[in-house]
Amino acid sequence: MSGPRNIQDPLFPEIRKTYGITGPISEDLPEEGDLIQSRKLSESLRAYDIFEDDLQLRHRENVVKRLESVYKDWLKEMCKEMNLPEVVTDNVGGKISPFGSFHLGSHTKGADIDALCVGPGFLERKDFFTSFYEKLKAQKEVTDIQAVEEAFVPVIKLCYDGTEVDLVFARLLQRSIPEDLKLCNDELLKNLDKLCVRSLSGYRVTEEILSLVPNVYNFRLALRTIKLWAKRRNIYSNKLGFLGGVSWAILVARVCQLFPNATASTLVTKFFKIYSMWVWSVPVCLREVKDCRYNLPFWDPRVNPSDRCHIMPIITPAYPQQNTSYNVSPSTFTIITEEIKRGHAIAQEIQQGKATWSKLFETPEFFEKYQYVLSCLRIKIRTHMLAAF
Repeated sequence: MSGPRNIQDPLFPEIRKTYGITGPISEDLPEEGDLIQSRKLSESLRAYDIFEDDLQLRHRENVVKRLESVYKDWLKEMCKEMNLPEVVTDNVGGKISPFGSFHLGSHTKGADIDALCVGPGFLERKDFFTSFYEKLKAQKEVTDIQAVEEAFVPVIKLCYDGTEVDLVFARLLQRSIPEDLKLCNDELLKNLDKLCVRSLSGYRVTEEILSLVPNVYNFRLALRTIKLWAKRRNIYSNKLGFLGGVSWAILVARVCQLFPNATASTLVTKFFKIYSMWVWSVPVCLREVKDCRYNLPFWDPRVNPSDRCHIMPIITPAYPQQNTSYNVSPSTFTIITEEIKRGHAIAQEIQQGKATWSKLFETPEFFEKYQYVLSCLRIKIRTHMLAAF
C-alpha cells in the first residue's frame, strides 16, 4: 500500500507552487528556438555595454560592506554618547541592506546603489542626518555628500570610492538590530512613523518581487531588456509621468508568474503582447496584500475615492501596498501604450525572423515623430518673415 503523496514528488505534477494571484497561462517548457533567441537577446544587450564585469560587481559589493562597517561603528559611538549600558552597546548590531535595481540584479554599469540603514528605536532620525552625516563626510572615500531631509523618502546622497549611493534610514522599535532580522515581517511596521515605513518599503518590495518570480535568472534578463528598451524610448522616468524601475520590475515579474518556464526572450515577447491588450482599469498585482490596519496609507480603490482616479495602477507586493505609477497622466499613458504596441509589433517580427533585437532598442527619431509639428512651425516662421517685409 502506497503512502501519502509528497508535494515535492515530481511524479505528481498537478501539485505545484502557484505564483501570483492567478494560475499560469502556460507552463510549456522552452524549445530549442526559444533558447537560441535568448542567447541572441543576451548578445544584443551586451552590445549596449550595460553589464558589469566581476571586478566591478565585487567593488560594488565591497562599497556596501565598508559603509555597513562605518554605520555599525557609528551606532556603537551613539550608544556610548547616550551612556547606555554596555550590554546594549555590545549587541546594538545594525545593518545596511541594498534594494532596488542592484538587489534585483538588474542594475546597469555605473548605476547608483540604493541602501537601507536599519537602526534601533532609541535613535532619533535627526541623528542619522547630522551625526552620521558628519561621520560619512569625514571618510576619505566619500565625496559629493548631501542630506535631503525634505524628500518624500529622506535620503543621504554620496559618492563612495567612485560609486554613487543613496542611503535611507529606518529605526525599529527594538534596542538591537540582529544580522538575521527579517525585514519583511509586517509586525515590524506596527506603530512605526510613516517616514520609517517609507524607507523600509523599498527593501521590502524588492524582496517580495524576488520571492514571487519562479526563475530569478530569466526575470533579471527580461527586466534588463525592458529597462533598456524603456530608456531608449524615453519612457523610463517616474518623475516625468512615465514608469520608474519598480513599476517595470512588477510588470515583468507578473509576466514571469504567468509563464513560469519561459526563457527570457519569450518573457519579453509575452510582455509586449499582454500589456498591449491590458485593460488598465484592472491593476497589475503580484499577490494579494492584506491590510494589517496599522493606520498606514493603503491603496484600495474600493475604500479610497482618489485611488479610483489612477490611470495605470501597478501595485507593490508588500504591506502597505501602493500604486507605483500614480504620476502617470493621460498624455504619458498614451505615449507608454503606443510604445508597448510598437514593441509588440517588433517582437512579432523578431519571432518571424524579419528583425533582430537591436530594432527593439532603436531610439525615436525626433524629426520623424514630430514632423507635423515642425511643418506647422515652418509655416508660421515663413508667414512671419513675409509679414516683416
